[in-house]
Amino acid sequence: MDLQKQDLQKPDARPQGAPAASELRASDAERDRIADILHDALAEGRLTADEHAERVEGVLRAKTVGELEVFVRDLPAGHHQGPAAARAAAPHRPTAGAIPVEPDDNVVAVFSSAVRKGRWRAGRRIHAYAIFGSVEIDLSEALYDHQQVVIKSWAVFGSVDIRVPENVSLRGMGGGVLGSFEVATLDSGDPEAPIVYVDGWAVLGSVEARPRRGKLVADILDRVQRKVDKSLRRHLGH
Repeated sequence: MDLQKQDLQKPDARPQGAPAASELRASDAERDRIADILHDALAEGRLTADEHAERVEGVLRAKTVGELEVFVRDLPAGHHQGPAAARAAAPHRPTAGAIPVEPDDNVVAVFSSAVRKGRWRAGRRIHAYAIFGSVEIDLSEALYDHQQVVIKSWAVFGSVDIRVPENVSLRGMGGGVLGSFEVATLDSGDPEAPIVYVDGWAVLGSVEARPRRGKLVADILDRVQRKVDKSLRRHLGH
Protein backbone atom coordinates (compact mmCIF):
# COMPACT_ATOMS: atom_id res chain seq x y z
CA MET A 1 0.00 0.00 0.00
CA ASP A 2 2.81 2.39 0.88
CA LEU A 3 4.45 1.75 -2.47
CA GLN A 4 1.18 2.42 -4.24
CA LYS A 5 0.79 5.72 -2.38
CA GLN A 6 4.31 6.73 -3.27
CA ASP A 7 3.62 5.94 -6.94
CA LEU A 8 0.48 8.04 -6.84
CA GLN A 9 2.42 10.97 -5.41
CA LYS A 10 5.05 10.92 -8.16
CA PRO A 11 4.62 13.60 -10.82
CA ASP A 12 3.05 12.24 -13.99
CA ALA A 13 5.87 11.78 -16.50
CA ARG A 14 3.46 11.35 -19.41
CA PRO A 15 2.95 14.33 -21.70
CA GLN A 16 0.03 16.52 -20.87
CA GLY A 17 -2.98 16.69 -23.19
CA ALA A 18 -2.70 18.12 -26.68
CA PRO A 19 -2.53 21.92 -26.79
CA ALA A 20 -5.66 23.90 -27.45
CA ALA A 21 -6.34 24.80 -31.08
CA SER A 22 -5.55 28.46 -30.35
CA GLU A 23 -2.07 27.49 -29.16
CA LEU A 24 -1.11 25.64 -32.35
CA ARG A 25 1.46 27.23 -34.66
CA ALA A 26 -0.19 29.11 -37.52
CA SER A 27 0.37 27.97 -41.10
CA ASP A 28 0.78 30.15 -44.19
CA ALA A 29 -2.65 29.00 -45.39
CA GLU A 30 -4.23 30.20 -42.11
CA ARG A 31 -2.46 33.55 -42.43
CA ASP A 32 -3.76 33.87 -46.00
CA ARG A 33 -7.31 33.08 -44.80
CA ILE A 34 -7.17 35.83 -42.18
CA ALA A 35 -5.65 38.25 -44.71
CA ASP A 36 -8.55 37.49 -47.09
CA ILE A 37 -11.08 38.28 -44.35
CA LEU A 38 -9.34 41.59 -43.65
CA HIS A 39 -9.28 42.44 -47.37
CA ASP A 40 -13.04 41.79 -47.64
CA ALA A 41 -13.65 43.89 -44.52
CA LEU A 42 -11.76 46.79 -46.11
CA ALA A 43 -13.79 46.50 -49.31
CA GLU A 44 -17.03 46.44 -47.28
CA GLY A 45 -16.03 49.56 -45.33
CA ARG A 46 -15.74 47.75 -41.99
CA LEU A 47 -12.06 48.72 -41.72
CA THR A 48 -10.22 51.87 -42.71
CA ALA A 49 -7.11 51.61 -44.87
CA ASP A 50 -4.90 52.33 -41.83
CA GLU A 51 -6.68 49.70 -39.72
CA HIS A 52 -6.34 47.18 -42.52
CA ALA A 53 -2.61 47.83 -42.96
CA GLU A 54 -2.01 47.61 -39.20
CA ARG A 55 -3.84 44.31 -38.89
CA VAL A 56 -2.13 42.78 -41.92
CA GLU A 57 1.24 43.61 -40.37
CA GLY A 58 0.08 41.86 -37.20
CA VAL A 59 -1.03 38.81 -39.18
CA LEU A 60 2.42 38.48 -40.71
CA ARG A 61 4.00 38.60 -37.23
CA ALA A 62 1.53 36.19 -35.58
CA LYS A 63 2.90 32.80 -34.56
CA THR A 64 -0.17 30.93 -33.27
CA VAL A 65 -3.74 30.42 -34.44
CA GLY A 66 -5.00 32.28 -31.39
CA GLU A 67 -2.90 35.33 -32.25
CA LEU A 68 -4.38 35.33 -35.76
CA GLU A 69 -7.97 35.14 -34.54
CA VAL A 70 -7.55 38.35 -32.56
CA PHE A 71 -7.41 40.37 -35.79
CA VAL A 72 -10.85 39.20 -37.00
CA ARG A 73 -12.62 38.80 -33.65
CA ASP A 74 -14.76 41.91 -34.27
CA LEU A 75 -15.60 40.99 -37.89
CA PRO A 76 -18.62 38.85 -38.89
CA ALA A 77 -16.57 36.71 -41.27
CA GLY A 78 -14.21 35.83 -38.44
CA HIS A 79 -16.99 33.77 -36.81
CA HIS A 80 -17.96 31.76 -39.90
CA GLN A 81 -16.37 28.36 -39.58
CA GLY A 82 -17.77 26.90 -42.78
CA PRO A 83 -15.62 26.34 -45.87
CA ALA A 84 -14.67 29.48 -47.72
CA ALA A 85 -16.47 30.18 -50.96
CA ALA A 86 -14.67 28.81 -53.97
CA ARG A 87 -12.90 31.41 -56.06
CA ALA A 88 -12.51 31.08 -59.77
CA ALA A 89 -8.87 30.93 -60.71
CA ALA A 90 -7.55 33.45 -63.22
CA PRO A 91 -6.53 31.99 -66.61
CA HIS A 92 -2.87 31.08 -66.99
CA ARG A 93 -2.57 32.82 -70.37
CA PRO A 94 -3.87 36.19 -71.60
CA THR A 95 -6.96 36.23 -73.78
CA ALA A 96 -6.02 35.82 -77.44
CA GLY A 97 -5.76 39.22 -79.11
CA ALA A 98 -6.15 41.17 -75.85
CA ILE A 99 -2.46 42.13 -75.58
CA PRO A 100 -0.70 44.12 -78.37
CA VAL A 101 2.57 42.88 -79.85
CA GLU A 102 4.30 46.23 -79.34
CA PRO A 103 4.92 47.44 -75.77
CA ASP A 104 3.17 50.44 -74.26
CA ASP A 105 6.21 51.07 -72.08
CA ASN A 106 9.90 50.05 -72.08
CA VAL A 107 11.88 49.96 -68.84
CA VAL A 108 15.58 49.56 -69.63
CA ALA A 109 18.59 49.26 -67.32
CA VAL A 110 22.02 48.60 -68.90
CA PHE A 111 24.79 48.86 -66.33
CA SER A 112 22.33 51.01 -64.38
CA SER A 113 18.96 50.91 -62.60
CA ALA A 114 15.45 51.85 -63.71
CA VAL A 115 12.30 52.23 -61.63
CA ARG A 116 8.57 52.54 -62.28
CA LYS A 117 6.60 53.16 -59.10
CA GLY A 118 4.02 55.38 -57.49
CA ARG A 119 0.83 56.54 -59.17
CA TRP A 120 1.37 55.68 -62.85
CA ARG A 121 -0.73 54.15 -65.61
CA ALA A 122 0.09 50.54 -66.45
CA GLY A 123 -0.27 49.70 -70.13
CA ARG A 124 -1.32 46.35 -71.53
CA ARG A 125 2.26 45.33 -72.35
CA ILE A 126 5.42 46.42 -70.52
CA HIS A 127 8.92 45.34 -71.59
CA ALA A 128 11.65 45.25 -68.94
CA TYR A 129 15.34 44.82 -69.84
CA ALA A 130 17.94 44.41 -67.09
CA ILE A 131 21.41 43.85 -68.58
CA PHE A 132 24.09 44.08 -65.92
CA GLY A 133 21.57 46.29 -64.14
CA SER A 134 18.35 46.29 -62.11
CA VAL A 135 14.75 47.09 -62.95
CA GLU A 136 12.04 47.69 -60.36
CA ILE A 137 8.39 47.75 -61.46
CA ASP A 138 5.97 48.50 -58.63
CA LEU A 139 2.30 48.21 -59.60
CA SER A 140 0.96 48.48 -56.05
CA GLU A 141 -0.24 52.08 -56.60
CA ALA A 142 -0.63 52.00 -60.39
CA LEU A 143 -3.76 52.85 -62.35
CA TYR A 144 -5.12 49.99 -64.47
CA ASP A 145 -6.85 50.99 -67.70
CA HIS A 146 -6.98 47.34 -68.80
CA GLN A 147 -7.78 44.14 -66.94
CA GLN A 148 -4.91 42.14 -68.46
CA VAL A 149 -1.30 43.33 -68.21
CA VAL A 150 1.75 41.49 -69.53
CA ILE A 151 5.24 42.29 -68.27
CA LYS A 152 7.82 40.77 -70.58
CA SER A 153 11.10 40.60 -68.67
CA TRP A 154 14.65 39.86 -69.72
CA ALA A 155 17.32 39.72 -67.00
CA VAL A 156 20.84 39.06 -68.29
CA PHE A 157 23.38 39.30 -65.47
CA GLY A 158 20.79 41.57 -63.86
CA SER A 159 17.50 41.57 -61.95
CA VAL A 160 13.87 42.47 -62.58
CA ASP A 161 11.83 42.96 -59.40
CA ILE A 162 8.03 43.23 -59.80
CA ARG A 163 5.51 44.03 -57.07
CA VAL A 164 1.71 43.99 -57.39
CA PRO A 165 -1.19 44.78 -55.04
CA GLU A 166 -2.52 41.84 -53.06
CA ASN A 167 -6.03 42.08 -54.59
CA VAL A 168 -5.03 41.32 -58.21
CA SER A 169 -4.26 37.98 -59.87
CA LEU A 170 -0.64 37.17 -60.71
CA ARG A 171 0.66 34.55 -63.15
CA GLY A 172 4.12 33.51 -64.34
CA MET A 173 4.88 32.23 -67.84
CA GLY A 174 8.68 32.50 -68.15
CA GLY A 175 11.77 30.57 -67.14
CA GLY A 176 15.40 30.73 -66.16
CA VAL A 177 18.66 29.70 -67.83
CA LEU A 178 21.29 29.44 -65.11
CA GLY A 179 19.16 32.03 -63.41
CA SER A 180 16.09 32.41 -61.20
CA PHE A 181 12.54 33.09 -62.47
CA GLU A 182 10.11 33.16 -59.55
CA VAL A 183 6.49 34.33 -59.62
CA ALA A 184 4.24 33.95 -56.56
CA THR A 185 0.91 32.87 -58.05
CA LEU A 186 -1.97 34.94 -56.73
CA ASP A 187 -5.75 34.72 -57.26
CA SER A 188 -8.06 37.65 -56.62
CA GLY A 189 -11.54 37.14 -55.26
CA ASP A 190 -12.89 39.77 -57.69
CA PRO A 191 -13.60 38.48 -61.23
CA GLU A 192 -13.04 42.01 -62.56
CA ALA A 193 -9.67 42.44 -60.85
CA PRO A 194 -6.59 43.03 -63.04
CA ILE A 195 -4.51 40.00 -64.03
CA VAL A 196 -0.75 40.55 -64.28
CA TYR A 197 1.17 38.05 -66.42
CA VAL A 198 4.95 37.99 -65.99
CA ASP A 199 6.74 36.45 -68.98
CA GLY A 200 10.34 36.31 -70.18
CA TRP A 201 13.69 34.83 -69.21
CA ALA A 202 16.34 35.14 -66.54
CA VAL A 203 19.77 34.34 -67.98
CA LEU A 204 22.40 34.33 -65.24
CA GLY A 205 20.10 36.79 -63.51
CA SER A 206 16.79 36.90 -61.68
CA VAL A 207 13.16 37.79 -62.31
CA GLU A 208 10.91 37.92 -59.26
CA ALA A 209 7.24 38.91 -58.95
CA ARG A 210 5.16 38.82 -55.78
CA PRO A 211 2.39 40.77 -54.00
CA ARG A 212 3.10 43.66 -51.69
CA ARG A 213 1.15 42.89 -48.54
CA GLY A 214 -1.17 45.62 -47.33
CA LYS A 215 -1.37 47.28 -50.76
CA LEU A 216 -4.66 47.25 -52.68
CA VAL A 217 -5.29 48.49 -56.18
CA ALA A 218 -7.56 51.47 -55.72
CA ASP A 219 -9.21 51.06 -59.11
CA ILE A 220 -11.23 48.08 -57.89
CA LEU A 221 -12.66 50.06 -54.98
CA ASP A 222 -13.08 53.16 -57.15
CA ARG A 223 -15.05 51.12 -59.70
CA VAL A 224 -17.56 50.17 -57.02
CA GLN A 225 -17.90 53.81 -55.97
CA ARG A 226 -18.43 54.91 -59.59
CA LYS A 227 -21.23 52.38 -59.96
CA VAL A 228 -22.87 53.69 -56.81
CA ASP A 229 -22.54 57.31 -57.99
CA LYS A 230 -23.94 56.43 -61.42
CA SER A 231 -26.95 54.70 -59.88
CA LEU A 232 -27.52 57.64 -57.55
CA ARG A 233 -27.38 60.16 -60.42
CA ARG A 234 -29.85 58.05 -62.42
CA HIS A 235 -32.17 57.90 -59.42
CA LEU A 236 -32.00 61.70 -59.01
CA GLY A 237 -32.63 62.23 -62.71
CA HIS A 238 -29.17 63.74 -63.53
